[in-house]
Amino acid sequence: MALHAPVLVLKDSLKRESGTKVHHANIQAAKAVADIIRTTLGPRSMLKMLLDAAGGIVVTNDGNAILREIDIAHPAAKSMIELSRTQDEEVGDGTTSVIVLAGEMLHVAETFIDKHYHPTVICRAYNKALEDALAVLDKIAMPVDVNDRSAMLGLVKSSIGTKFTGQFGDIIADLAIDATTTAGVDLGQGIREVDIKKYIKVEKIPGGQLEDSRVLKGVMFNKDVVAPGKMRRKIVNPRIILLDCPVEYKKGENQTNAELMKEEDWQVLLEMEEEYIKNLCAQILKFKPDLVITEKGLSDLAIHYLSKAGVSALRRLRKTDNNRIAKACGAVIVNRPEELQESDVGTGAGLFEVKKIGDEFFTFIVDCKDPKACTVLLRGASKDVLNEVERNLQDAMSVARNILKNPKLLPGGGATEFTVSATLKQKSSSVEGVEKWPYEAAALAFEAIPRTLAQNCGLSVIRTMTQLQGKHANGDNAWVGLDGRTGDIVDMKERKIWDSYSVKAQTFKTAIEAACMLLRIDDIVSGIKKQQAPGASSAPKQPQIEQEGDADNEQMIPE
Repeated sequence: MALHAPVLVLKDSLKRESGTKVHHANIQAAKAVADIIRTTLGPRSMLKMLLDAAGGIVVTNDGNAILREIDIAHPAAKSMIELSRTQDEEVGDGTTSVIVLAGEMLHVAETFIDKHYHPTVICRAYNKALEDALAVLDKIAMPVDVNDRSAMLGLVKSSIGTKFTGQFGDIIADLAIDATTTAGVDLGQGIREVDIKKYIKVEKIPGGQLEDSRVLKGVMFNKDVVAPGKMRRKIVNPRIILLDCPVEYKKGENQTNAELMKEEDWQVLLEMEEEYIKNLCAQILKFKPDLVITEKGLSDLAIHYLSKAGVSALRRLRKTDNNRIAKACGAVIVNRPEELQESDVGTGAGLFEVKKIGDEFFTFIVDCKDPKACTVLLRGASKDVLNEVERNLQDAMSVARNILKNPKLLPGGGATEFTVSATLKQKSSSVEGVEKWPYEAAALAFEAIPRTLAQNCGLSVIRTMTQLQGKHANGDNAWVGLDGRTGDIVDMKERKIWDSYSVKAQTFKTAIEAACMLLRIDDIVSGIKKQQAPGASSAPKQPQIEQEGDADNEQMIPE
C-alpha cells in the first residue's frame, strides 16, 4: 500500500497544543492573572468588588481573597492562583507581590522563547538568580528586637499600609501585635510559635466604630448563662471548671425497652436518674466553682442544683472556644466529673461577665493573669467592612508571627527588589554561556514590584524608575525606595517602611519556582476523560427536555 491511511492516536475530541504555542498561552494566562491583581499592590491600591456564587459581595484588595473568588478556566492561570494560596498559608502576606513577580518573570521569558531558547536553560538561569537573590536578602537584612514595640508597629503597619484599613493603621497593627504576643508560646531555644488559627479568635460584631475594636485579655463567645434569672452574670475572680461531658442522665443507645412490673418501679427509675445527676453535681460542687462550662448538655435538674449552689453555668460550647478558655484561665478540660482535681480548676481569670452587645448576649472571661489565648473583638459599620478588616487583621497577625519567628527586617517600598536587581545585574556579567541573558532578564523582572508601586500612586513611571536605578546603580543605598503614599524617593529606614524577611524570601522562592514550572510545560492535552453520552457531539446542544423514558437510564458520570 503506497498511501498510508493517517493513523489516529488521539481521539478527535482531544485538543492538543504543543511547543511554543503553549508557552505563549501559559505566559498570557499568567500575565492576565497578574494584571487582575496588579492594581492592588501598595498603599495607594484599589479595591476589587467580587460577586461570589451565593450572590454575596466581597470587597477586598487582599490578593489571595480576590483570586479565591475568581473562577478560572485556563490551567496555567489556576496554578498562579495556587501560588497566592500557598503564600497566604505559609507566611500570610505578600500574596499580591508573589503573583505580580511570577507574571513578570514569565513576561521576560517570552522573548527568549521567541528566540528559541530552551526552557530548561531559562529555568537554570532563573534558579541561579534566585540563589543569588536570597544571598542579597541575607546581606541587607537587619535584625529587629521583638520586644521593641515601635519597630514591630512599623513593620506591621507597612504590611497593612497597603490594605483598606491603612487609614486606621495603628489600631489594626496594635491589635495584631497584642494578639500575637499574647498567644505566643515559647518552644525554647528562642523560638516562638504562634498558633493564630487555634488560639486567636476574631469576633466580628457589627455596630460601633472601628475604634472600639480591642484585644481582650481573655476570651469571649456568643452565649448566655443557662438560667438567666437565677445565675450570676458577673463574677470577680471566678473559679472555672470546664467539662467535656453532658451533665444529664445517660440515655440508652437506641431503643431500649425497660419493662416495669409495679407502679413503684417507675418512681424508682426516676429517682435513680435524679440521684445520678445529684451525684454528678455534688462531685462538681465539691470544688466550689463559680462557673461551670460544658461542651455538651445540662439537664434542667442539674441547672437547678448548680443555681442553688450559686454557680453560673454555660452549656453547648464549641470545642475550640472551650480550648481557648482553658488556655486563657489555666483550667484543664475534664471528661468525667469523677476525675476532677483541684489542679483542674481555672483560677487565672479576673472577671466573668455577660454583656449585651447589640441584641445578643456575649460572655466575657477577661482580665486573665497570663492568658495564652485571646479574642480580638472587631466592631465596624457594616458586614463588608468587618470582613475586610478581619482579612487585614489576619495578614497583620501573620506578619507579627513571622517576625516573632524570624526577627529580621528588609526595606519595603520596592527597595529590596531594586537592590536585588542591581546586584544581579552586576553579577550577570560573570555568568558564562547562554544563561547570561535570561539571568539578566530575571534581574530586570524584580523591578516589576517598584514599578507597579509607582504606577499605583500615579507617578511618572519612567522618571521614577530611572531615578531609583541611578540610586541603586552599583548595589549600594540598599535602603532607598519609593514611599508609596507620596511617591517620594526616600530612605526606608526613616519612613519606617519595612518588610519582614520571611515574607520576602518566600515571595521570591514561590514566584521563581512557579515561573520555572510554567515554562517547563510544552504540551497541553485537554478533553481527556470527559465521558460523553454516545452520540453527543461536543458542540453546545439545545437543552433537552427530559422525557419520562430517559429519567432512569441516565449515564452516571464518574467524578
